[in-house]
Amino acid sequence: MYFQASLLALAGALAQSTTAACVPRAKNFIYVVPDGYGVASQVLARDFYSITSGEGTVARPNTAALGVDAIVVGSVKTQASDNLVTDSAASGTAFACGIKTYNGAIGVDDDGMPVASVLEAAYLKGLRTGMVVTSRMTHATPAVYSAHVLYRDSENEIATQQIGHSHPFGPFVDILIGGGRRHYLPASEGGTREDDLNLIDWAVENGYTYAADRSEFEGVLDDGLLPLPYLGLYRSSDLSYEIDRDVEEEPSLLESVRVALDTLTNATESSSTGFFLMVEASRIDHAGHANDATAHLHETLMYNEVILYLKDYIDAHPDTQLLSAADHECGGLTLIDGFDPTALTRGQNSGAYLGQVMADYEGDDFAGFLRETILPAVGLLNSSDSDIAEWVSIAETEGISAAGLAILHAFAAEAGINWSTGGHSAADVVLYGYAEGHRQQELEKAIGGFRDNTELPGYVAQALDLDIPAATRLLRGNGTDWVEKRDLLSDIKKRANDDARAHNHDY
Repeated sequence: MYFQASLLALAGALAQSTTAACVPRAKNFIYVVPDGYGVASQVLARDFYSITSGEGTVARPNTAALGVDAIVVGSVKTQASDNLVTDSAASGTAFACGIKTYNGAIGVDDDGMPVASVLEAAYLKGLRTGMVVTSRMTHATPAVYSAHVLYRDSENEIATQQIGHSHPFGPFVDILIGGGRRHYLPASEGGTREDDLNLIDWAVENGYTYAADRSEFEGVLDDGLLPLPYLGLYRSSDLSYEIDRDVEEEPSLLESVRVALDTLTNATESSSTGFFLMVEASRIDHAGHANDATAHLHETLMYNEVILYLKDYIDAHPDTQLLSAADHECGGLTLIDGFDPTALTRGQNSGAYLGQVMADYEGDDFAGFLRETILPAVGLLNSSDSDIAEWVSIAETEGISAAGLAILHAFAAEAGINWSTGGHSAADVVLYGYAEGHRQQELEKAIGGFRDNTELPGYVAQALDLDIPAATRLLRGNGTDWVEKRDLLSDIKKRANDDARAHNHDY
């Protein structure tokens, strides 16, 4: 209790230091969450890019800044109210709502009471709102901006709230682009809902245009713009995709961000109020949990591409500001003696994709299947017969997932890459920020330096002139019974931390 009280007191003191500085006003704000991304993630991407583009070699490094490196403004500590190691739910709630809360919490405080997010406050102020992610739309990070449940696994209820069906504000998000279609559909239609409620049909009936894949996405575009409101749930499953994005059935994160920004800009250009957009590079985290160096690299490179695009956008739209910080580091990634990222050029597929291919194999020569199909796709080209025999034995005794992890670790070792965990770490994360011209110095003065994660939404709220406490009062105005099962809160908190330690929540 002493630690928690001291922690919260420190967070409050830091928050006061933020409000004391002059925050530059903005019409629009973009917040980007590179989920699970740490300092080593950026070093990996930076060195890989520099060497493969010919700027240097492993023996003669000449690594230049990449993407976000040019907009470092500080660092962020990430701990939850009940654990030094946070999960995405607690840290995301801090980013979205400005409060410390327990692991597993989605938009609720330590007592299970709903607290409004900056997105909800932006909606009440008349701003357009959007969320673009590469995870399920019902996953923790998008959920904390758009729902209020006691535990992150309540994804069916999260879907019901974030589309406006059971939310006190009704529909309030103009653009939703992500996965997790199963939580919007009843079991009778291939989903996971047991209430027979088809939220996609409900959304369409309430004005949303819906797209299920790339062809439908392209089919609804009008001069490159989305109709508003728009719901794009591109994955019926949540299988990680192949690295080769040409085979994708849905737009990349960069494509989705471009279209969402163009659409929100067009919708607000003649208005005095702008937009709030939350973007999550979700699968950096998924690859960290899987200890998949190749996928982690490519997802981090995509994050840097998105940030470069957003910088150019802000240069052309100086009434817009950007903040970006990871909710936590994932995987305990370290780059050790012998580090050579060029080995990752051999990786052709994400580990999750290959794991599914392995699980689907029904032949009688698993060793040959590994040698001819899986190992070349991973990037392991010189595995011995004894290596393969060991992986076959692991698959037989511990399961396909364990064998896949052992193969990924063997490939990472060839590149001098080490993973210390399949879960999150307590490491601080880097804070990035960008504004045009003189506003950059004002941004750095107001929010730069060492920060608690609860301080960031306060900066966003001041920049956009939002009132999160007033939004919270309105959220609770007709009672809080719509936040289900608060009588089970103590059990939920214990389960959330147990799941976090076992890193077995559904990534």
